[in-house]
Amino acid sequence: MEKENKSPDYILLIVTALLLGIGIIMVFSASTIISQVQYGDSYFFLKRQTFWAFVGLLGLLLANKINYWKWEKLAVAFLILNFVFLALVFVPGLGRQVYGAYRWIQIGGINFQPTEFTKLALIIFTAAHVSKGGIVKSFTKGILPPIFFLGLSFILILRQPDMGTAVAISACIIIMLFVAGMRITHLVGFLAATVPVGLALILQSDYRRERLLSFVNPWEDHMETGYQIIQSLYALGPGGLAGVGLGQSRQKFFYLPEPHNDFIFAIIGEELGFLGASFVLILFFIFIWRGFRIAAYSPDLLGSLLAAGITSIVGIQALMNIGVVTASIPVTGINLPLVSAGGSSLFFTLTGIGILLNISKHITK
Repeated sequence: MEKENKSPDYILLIVTALLLGIGIIMVFSASTIISQVQYGDSYFFLKRQTFWAFVGLLGLLLANKINYWKWEKLAVAFLILNFVFLALVFVPGLGRQVYGAYRWIQIGGINFQPTEFTKLALIIFTAAHVSKGGIVKSFTKGILPPIFFLGLSFILILRQPDMGTAVAISACIIIMLFVAGMRITHLVGFLAATVPVGLALILQSDYRRERLLSFVNPWEDHMETGYQIIQSLYALGPGGLAGVGLGQSRQKFFYLPEPHNDFIFAIIGEELGFLGASFVLILFFIFIWRGFRIAAYSPDLLGSLLAAGITSIVGIQALMNIGVVTASIPVTGINLPLVSAGGSSLFFTLTGIGILLNISKHITK
């Protein structure tokens, strides 16, 4: 392992800071009404987002200081913790139900979303397994272990239920295995086996089937299943080129569900217009470019796979979230990394970026 001899990727760091700053501003703008009505404090979500941004930045700074190869030693421990956390959401008194889903563990006044830890745990385990001698071109030795533990996690996440997150994590791990040299035949075989299962899961579940049908024609049931998509488009439409102005959103007045979370990009489009929304998109594309550049020039396979995994999960979530907001894909419940409100997401995303920044100190170009 080469010694650290470079500064971190400052372009990646600046992009992260910009997205984080935009997120804090837009969470405040999008949440003032709901914060005042629900909590009697229009600054409630602003204070919470700022707090978690601070905690997340501490995680980033710490991860940036730790040589990335040390995470390999924690891979198995993280994997075990992942399954413990995913199981705890179903324990009465610990698991917290919101909108019929058990996705949080509540300890005191802190809510923790285990799937955010799952993303990092599976990325670290997959990178460690392959780099330590897992022959990725061999199905049983290289591919099967990560796929097996991914499958177990998928089942537990699906039970919450949270199919959107399960799909995002699965796509991330497959990208990592492909980067590591996964055979095309194995990739095609995996897709051939899982896509029909995914379709069956959608069609057998009433709410998933309704989401799919509402995506095809949201105006057919505009007050129920198509409501979120339509309200999101109603937010984007009036934004025009430059937006209606920061803080001037109309859709945040209880028209658009979760304006500070899953649909915050719609508020960005409404208040900052096409230019503001495009700027956010450009920042994510730069993030993906810098992340995969780090993966390409990492001095070893472990660094390459960690960088590819962390970059992929951020990029996949961003594309899925923006796809939902623009009615390009069905509603998934995925938030916008670094921008949407959410403590667990912010902390683990920033910690992952800290690992990415540490890898960037060792790149060969």
